[in-house]
This record gives sequence, structure tokens and C-alpha cells, in this order.
Amino acid sequence: MVFSSLLFTFFFLPAVMLIYFLAKDKYRNYILLAASLIFYGYGEPKFVFIMLASIMINYGFALRIDRIRSSRNKVRFLLVFDVAVNLGILFVFKYLDFAISATNQVIGTSFQIKNIALPIGISFFTFQALSYVIDVYRGQVEVQKNPLLLALYISFFPQLIAGPIVRYKTIEQQITIRKCTLDKFAEGGRRFLLGFCKKVILSNNLSVVAVKVWAMAENITNVNPIVLWIGSICYSLQIFYDFSGYSDMAIGLGKIFGFEFEENFNYPYIAKSVTEFWRRWHISLGQWFRDYVYIPLGGSQVPILRHVLNLFVVWFLTGLWHGASWSFVAWGLGYFVLLFIEKFIVKPSKRNCVLKAFWQLLTLISVNFGWVIFNSVGISMGLKYCFGMLGHYSTNWVIDSDVIYFLREYGVYMLMGIAFAMPVAGMISARIEKFESLKKIKLIALPVGYGIVFLWAVSFLILGMHNPFIYFNF
Repeated sequence: MVFSSLLFTFFFLPAVMLIYFLAKDKYRNYILLAASLIFYGYGEPKFVFIMLASIMINYGFALRIDRIRSSRNKVRFLLVFDVAVNLGILFVFKYLDFAISATNQVIGTSFQIKNIALPIGISFFTFQALSYVIDVYRGQVEVQKNPLLLALYISFFPQLIAGPIVRYKTIEQQITIRKCTLDKFAEGGRRFLLGFCKKVILSNNLSVVAVKVWAMAENITNVNPIVLWIGSICYSLQIFYDFSGYSDMAIGLGKIFGFEFEENFNYPYIAKSVTEFWRRWHISLGQWFRDYVYIPLGGSQVPILRHVLNLFVVWFLTGLWHGASWSFVAWGLGYFVLLFIEKFIVKPSKRNCVLKAFWQLLTLISVNFGWVIFNSVGISMGLKYCFGMLGHYSTNWVIDSDVIYFLREYGVYMLMGIAFAMPVAGMISARIEKFESLKKIKLIALPVGYGIVFLWAVSFLILGMHNPFIYFNF
């Protein structure tokens, strides 16, 4: 079940809200837990048991770590064992076939591929469970003795299958004490509608262009480089509105039920450097790797060679986290190379304004090329596409029928996507707030505008438009 579906929007969510708000406070967490298990089990019921097993394993480890905290060696052993179990489960379901295939290719073995189905969102709920146990070990949070409340934290349906990765310490108090006010409910509803429209109107329409252009790129020698650029730009916008739209919906749903989640995106395409891009893109994942991998390895407070190694480890794992494919690994290591150049050679923060502007442009172009690798089946295909964008296979840099078709049919979505990838709405809103007369108009116009755009988005779903979520694969 996806948020941007008629089933979720008009049946599941209203039913959950009705039951939740009619119930007494003491039952509300358990209603949300039941709703979350139903939500996750709707597509593949058997995967619920994998998630429940993960919850119980981590509940037991955290409880035991808290009880024997005085025995330092035993506690450390339990933590290492818990990490190994969690990563072992993740490896079996997500990486085993990839490891078998790589082994067969490298040393010529013929081990059989297992074709194990990937539980949706396993990377997200595994990382949340791990962060909880590690934070208990560090003494940063109190152990949760009620297994049902821990289950709610890990399985809460707004952020269960595509993030953001919510840390237990963020909502530790909110699980038992939170207020569902009318203002928070209204803000949550507005945020959900914003994400819904970003996903359905922008991401879904832009995905059509990306799919068509990548299909054309299979015969790369006959494709106009301008078309390839259009495809790559559309995919860059598609994945942004796909994932940030989901995050908006998750944050909005959290607010509706009284929870406050941290932001996951902050206009990443206006970043002035690669470092800044990753402070703005998928913020919860970047913070997770920073706090549980990068800093424990020593971060930047180590000799240069060790610092470089730490960056390599983090970006190798970041790429691998996104999927069992060499394309994802290459994408992650590409950022390692960019960050190495940025931190140790270019150092853009110390340059003049011209070089800063150049580095900002180069960052945006590099991110775009990175998404090409990310979206391609195999590194070879991704590199061919990149070389095609540079005119290696065709020098036909003209406005031909294909370019005209894509711009005529989808140009408006591209323009909207580029415009809203910048803080345009916030700037307009800030200016309106300076004028009392406009503020009154805004109070009426904004709800009407949201309603119209929401109906526009719903019309796409009724017509049966292509409606996947990219990050469901991770």
C-alpha cells in the first residue's frame, strides 16, 4: 500500500484516524501499532513476521544490555552480537544473491542464486532498530520495557517503508506523552497534501520522461544528446519529488497523530558544495552514517590517510545501502571521490566568489551524472549514457522531433520541478506576510489552492497513472 493511492488516501487513512480519535488515550498507541502491521502486511503478509522478529530481537538485546550495564565486556559483546544479527538478516534478504553472483564471477564458482524476495523497507526498519540498541548502550535513551511500544516505534506506518529514519531519542517522550491539537492536525494535513501532490503531479509525470529516454538509450548511438540531458534532468527531479514527497507525507501523518519528526530534505539542489548537498539530501540517512559509522571510526579528527579511509568506508556503505548492485556502489564511491577533491584539494569555502559559483555549478552537474549511474542497469550502461550526454556517440545537438515532443508534453512539469526545487514558495510567502491585505487573501486562497491541486493529483490516480515509489526498493 502506498500513500499516493486511492486505497490509502480515501479508505485506510480515514478509517485509522476515525478509530484513533474516537478511542481513549490509553488505547491510541495500540491502534497505531495494529494499523501499522496491517499497512505493512497488506502487500506481503509473510514479511510482517520478519519485521516482528527484528523487533523482538532488538527488544531483547536492549533489555539485556540495560540489565548488565555494569559488566562492560559483556555489554560490548552483546552490542556486537546484536549488530551482527541485524546486519546478518539484512545481508540474507538484500545482499545474499548479489554476493553469490559476485563470487561466481570473480572465482568462477557456480553457486545457485536463491532468488530471495526483498522485504519492503528492510533497510529503514533495520537501521532504526540498530540505532535504538546502540543509543541504549551509549546511555542516550532509556530502555523501552514495553515491547508493544518499541514495536510501534519501529513499525509506525508513516515512516516504515521509506523513511525518514526516525531516531528513538527523537520520539522517546512522544510515544507516551503527546498532544493532538487542531493546529497540529491542520499542519499535518497540509504537509501530507503537499507531499501527495509533489509525488503524483511532479514525480510521476517526470518518471514517464525518464523511463522513455532510458529505453531510447539502449540504442545510444542514435539518441540526441539533448534528449539524454532531458532524461537525466527529469530523473534528478523525479527522485527528488518522489522521496521528498514521501518524507513530506510521513512528516504530515506524524503530525496528525501528534508526533514531530525531523526534516529529511532541505532544497538539496541549491547546495553550493557536495558536502552541503548531503546535508540537505536524505538528512536522516546522512546523520545515521555520521553518528554510527563515521564518528566511531574517528571522523575527521584523525591523520589524513585515516580520514580518507573513513570517508571511503562511509560512502561505500552508503552506496551499498541503496541496493545490491555495482551501480549503487559506484554511485556511492563517486561521492567519495568528489568529497576527497572538495575537502583536500579544492576547498571551495576558502575560494573567491567566482570559484565558489563554478564549484556550485559543478556540484549540480556531478549530482546529475551521479543519478544517471544510480538509475542505470549496470555501470556499463550508466557510463554509456553519461558519454552520450557529452556527445561521444552523436553530435546531433539540434532541436529535433524527440526534443520537441518531450518539451511540449512534459515541459510544464520540468519547469514546475525546477522552480519548486528552489525555496520560491517560502520567499513568496515571506513577502506576503509583510502586507496585511495580502495576508487576508492568503488565508482564503491557500486552502482553495491546496484543494484544487489535490483534486488535480487525484485525477491522475483515477486515470491509472504510473505510480511507483523509488525508495520502496531500499
